[in-house]
Amino acid sequence: MQIDQIPLDRLSVSKLNMRSGKKPPDVADILPSVIRRGVLSPLFVRLNPALSDVEGCQDGHYEIVAGKRRYFASLEAAKQGQDDLALPCIVIGEADDADALEISMIENMLRQAPDPVTQWESYTRLVKEGRSVEAIATTFALTELQVKRILALGNLLPRIREAYRAEEIDAETIRHLTLATKAQQKSWLALFEGEDSYAPRGQQLKAWLFGGGAISVKAALFDMADYQGQIVTNLFEEDGYFADSDAFWAAQSAEIDKRKAAYLEDGWSAVEIVPPNQHFSTWEHEKAPKRKGGRVYIDVNQRGEVTFHEGYVTSKEGQRLRKAEAAGDNCAASPKMVRPELTSTLTAYIDLHRHAAVRTELASHPHVALRVMVAHAIMGSPLWKVEVQSQRNRNEAVTESIETCIAEAKFDDRRRAIFTVLGFDADRETVAACSFSRRDLGPLVERLLDLPDTVVIEVAAVVMAETLACGSDLIETLGVHLRVNMADYWEADAAFYDLLRDREVATAILAEVGGASVATANAHEKGKTIKGLIADHLTGENGRAKREAWVPRWMAFPPSAYTERGGVATVKAAERARWIAEQERPDEPDPDAPANVTALPVDAEEAEALAVEAEEERLAA
Repeated sequence: MQIDQIPLDRLSVSKLNMRSGKKPPDVADILPSVIRRGVLSPLFVRLNPALSDVEGCQDGHYEIVAGKRRYFASLEAAKQGQDDLALPCIVIGEADDADALEISMIENMLRQAPDPVTQWESYTRLVKEGRSVEAIATTFALTELQVKRILALGNLLPRIREAYRAEEIDAETIRHLTLATKAQQKSWLALFEGEDSYAPRGQQLKAWLFGGGAISVKAALFDMADYQGQIVTNLFEEDGYFADSDAFWAAQSAEIDKRKAAYLEDGWSAVEIVPPNQHFSTWEHEKAPKRKGGRVYIDVNQRGEVTFHEGYVTSKEGQRLRKAEAAGDNCAASPKMVRPELTSTLTAYIDLHRHAAVRTELASHPHVALRVMVAHAIMGSPLWKVEVQSQRNRNEAVTESIETCIAEAKFDDRRRAIFTVLGFDADRETVAACSFSRRDLGPLVERLLDLPDTVVIEVAAVVMAETLACGSDLIETLGVHLRVNMADYWEADAAFYDLLRDREVATAILAEVGGASVATANAHEKGKTIKGLIADHLTGENGRAKREAWVPRWMAFPPSAYTERGGVATVKAAERARWIAEQERPDEPDPDAPANVTALPVDAEEAEALAVEAEEERLAA
C-alpha cells in the first residue's frame, strides 16, 4: 500500500466523509501533537477530477474520505507558522460513493465511536447508495437487528433526532418515540419545548403513548393470527404492543371465558376470575387437588397478563379438609363446591358498602387519613398518580445552577433524612412517585401509623415539596404566605450573568446594586461591561461598594418587573394568584343567616382555638 505526501492546498473534505459538516471540528486534543510531530497516521483520499479541472492542478486535487480532524489540525498548524505542510495520504481508487463512505465510516469508528444519529445518517446514505441491511451488517461486524435499530431513528422528526444528538433526550425515551406516530411525536415535542409543560420520558412515555398502559403482545392468550386490531412494534424490543387496549381486552376476555369453560368441563369444582383491580394471594390459599374440591383461580393483572392457579382452596377450607382427613372422612367422596357463596354482583354490592363505611370513618380520623394520603403519594394508587417536578432544564448551565444552589442542597439533606425514617434505600432519587405496588403500600401505611404526627407531617412536607409544580400560581401564593426571602437561597452565578442579555434591564439592575449615578455613567457601555460592574457590586471586588442580600425583582416574593414591556412570567403568575384570592374571598356575612351554622361539625370557638394553635406552632417552628 503506497503512502503519498500531498500538500494541504490540494486537499479538501469530501461530502462522503462520515463527519462532514459546515462546522469545523474541535481539534484541541490533537493539535499539540500535530504541531510537534506532524500527522503520523495517513488520511484516506481519492482523486476529485472536477476540482482538478477547475483549479488546473497538474497533479490533481484530492478529497478526504477519512481524516477530517487531522486535516483541520494541520490547517491550524499552518496558521501558526508551519509552511509547506503535506499530509501522508493513502489514495484509494475511483470506487463508487458507497465504497468511499464505507471506508470513511470504518476508519472513523475505529478512532472514535460516532453518536447514534451520525451512525443513522451514514447508514442511511449507504442504503441510498444501494447497500442492503445485510451488507452493512457484514461490513461493520454488526447484526442485522442492530443496523435496523439504528435505521429506525429515521422514523423520528428531525428536531427529536437533533435533541437526541445533543443528549437532551435519553436513549430509552428515543426507543419509545420510535413507536409513536408523527402526530404523537409532534404533540410530545410541543410538551418537550414548552416552558411550562412536562414531556413524559422512559416508561411514563410508553404509558402516555398507549393511553395509560402499554399491553405487550406476550400477554395475549388468544391466537394472534386471528387478531384484527393494530399492533405497534419497534426494533428495540422483542415484542410489540396493542394499539387499542379495548380491542385487546375484548379478545382476551373471550379467551379467558373459553379457558374457564374448559376447566369446568374437565371436572374442576369451580373457576374464579380475579379481576385486574384485585390480586390472588397464595398465602391466603392452600393447595388442594381436584378430587378434594380444589378450584382454579384465573388471576388477571392490569398489564393484561393472566396466571392460572390450579388446585387451590381458601385457608379456612383447607383447615376443614385437614380435620375431615384426621377424622377419617372420605374427602374424595365429599360433595364438590360447585359455585362460590357470592355472585360477582353481590360481591360488588358488599365491596361498595364496606368501602362507603371505611371512607366515612377515615374522613373522621384525619391522623390516619394523612398517613394513607402520604403513602399513596409515595407509592401511587390505582386511582391517582403523583409525578415529581423535574429540576432539569435543556440548558445545561441552568440545570447545573439548580443542582448546586443552596436551596437544593438543604432540601436534599431533608429528603435523605426522610429516607432514613422510612427505611428507604439511600441511593434512590426521590421520596414520592414510586411504581405502584399493592405489596409495598400496606407495609408503608403501617410504618407511617407507627410514626408520631410530627414526623409524618415532615414526610408529607417533603413529598409535597417534591411534587410542587414549577412556575404555577401556587408558588406565588406560598412564597408570600411563607415569607420566603430569596436572598437566603440564591446568589448571582455564571448562568445568571450569561442569561442576562437585555441592556435596558441590565442597566436598571446596575442602578439597583450600584446606584443611579453609576448606571447613568455606563448606560452606553457594552452589555458585558455592565454585567461586570453588577458582579463587582455584588461581590465588593475592584473597589466597588458591596450590595448585600440582593435578588432580581422577578425573583422576589411578590415579584415585579424592571420595564413597562411586561413579559415576566412570575409577575403574571402573582397577578393571577391575587385575582383568584380576591374572587374566592367571602363576602360580608349575611345578618339574617343563623349564627350557629358552620361548614364543619366543629363549633366556632374550637375552630378558632385550633387555628391559633396551628399558627403558634408554625411560628415556633
